[in-house]
Amino acid sequence: MKAHTASLLNAIILIALSAWGYLSSDTPSPTALIPTVIGVLLLLCYSGVKNENKIIAHVAVVLTLLILVGLIKPLTGAMGRDDMMAVARISVMLLSTAVALVLFIKSFIDAKKNRASE
Repeated sequence: MKAHTASLLNAIILIALSAWGYLSSDTPSPTALIPTVIGVLLLLCYSGVKNENKIIAHVAVVLTLLILVGLIKPLTGAMGRDDMMAVARISVMLLSTAVALVLFIKSFIDAKKNRASE
């Protein structure tokens, strides 16, 4: 899978699952929509990442890393509340974000190798 595809899939997962969590909560918090905002920003970066624009790709990586770190606290909170549905949603968001980040890093390494060989 290419980095731009993983980023697109990650953005869709972030938007869908965080919106689901927000809308299904008895006491919704606006902070639950942070992954939705990051997902929308990643969607906006998609064409630049696909066209290998270095600046936009780096912005997308920073957003991906931020949401990866930012999802840890909600996961621990959901575990503390024994809210298995929230744990599942956040775990899926974490997994898709981690995969996207790994593929971004791999694509950066591959691009550097290609430049070095030319």
